[in-house]
Amino acid sequence: MRTIVGITGASGVAYGVDFLRRCPDDKYLVASKWGRHVLNEELGLKVDEMKPWVKEIYSDSDLASPFSSGSNHFDSLVIVPCSVSTLAKIANGIADTLITRIAQVALKEKRRIVIALRETPLSSIALENALKLSREGAIIMPISPPHYLEANTVNDLVEGYGDKLLNVIGVETGNGWKSEELE
Repeated sequence: MRTIVGITGASGVAYGVDFLRRCPDDKYLVASKWGRHVLNEELGLKVDEMKPWVKEIYSDSDLASPFSSGSNHFDSLVIVPCSVSTLAKIANGIADTLITRIAQVALKEKRRIVIALRETPLSSIALENALKLSREGAIIMPISPPHYLEANTVNDLVEGYGDKLLNVIGVETGNGWKSEELE
């Protein structure tokens, strides 16, 4: 499977890094200018430090990237974390960055798109934009870590959400609520 990961300027970049690290698919990374800034501010990392987990890193300003075209197949686009600004652009058909262009491709080609929204509280405008995208087939998945897994650390919470995100794109983790009862 081929997954494109977008990292925008919303707080919570640890969720994006966890997803990159654990997703077994062929991954391609696009980090916005502010996504790169938050990566450094929150985790002290540079985008180039993600290279071990991805096949390629693209600049968000590179609208000539192969994934700007629907003729280059990918299975899913996961934007984690996704800012309300990026959500609004996607919901309103604005494709002025590589992340928003790939999102438009995913929508028009009916490919899986997951929006890991990391904002709170949400205005009515943000909720309407999320509803608009949900009606078009996007999966709106606010970053809300599961607490039922008896998390002991912040990393446990990040990984719990990562498990849910992986499951949504078809990667089975087996780490669900009472999943041991299914054995």
